[in-house]
Amino acid sequence: MANPDLKPDLHPSAEAEAAQLLATQGDRGLKGAIDVLMQQFQVLQTRAQIMLTITTLALTITGFSGPKIAAAGVFARVSMVLGILLVLVSTLLILGGSLRIQWVTQFKAADDHALITGILRYRNRKTKLFFAEICFLVAGLACYVASVIAYFIVGEP
Repeated sequence: MANPDLKPDLHPSAEAEAAQLLATQGDRGLKGAIDVLMQQFQVLQTRAQIMLTITTLALTITGFSGPKIAAAGVFARVSMVLGILLVLVSTLLILGGSLRIQWVTQFKAADDHALITGILRYRNRKTKLFFAEICFLVAGLACYVASVIAYFIVGEP
């Protein structure tokens, strides 16, 4: 049974999280903290690559079936255009955001705590951007699906 007193702090300050991270690493100290952060960056990278695959599929499928779906009417055309634009925005954000690289070794600070705090702030910015990328992708896919549904309802022109 889960401990009801154990609750995650979903929005700790970078300073508090850095102190906790360094404290939990014991003898591993900075190296252990960096290892944890590198794993977190790997999660963001992997998820961004999956999202990029989804955006690529959506844009590719539109190239093949888009004209036929758009012929189903104004709603199908408008929702498809909006969907394509939102998926494109998501793609551009993914390429310029989540998949943009800044190496952990490029961060410099006066001490271990300041270094981990700076890296955590960078991770937090990337995480917020990742959320925006997901929102644009989901909105774009929803519009795209709406255009496909309109096509199925209206049928071939």
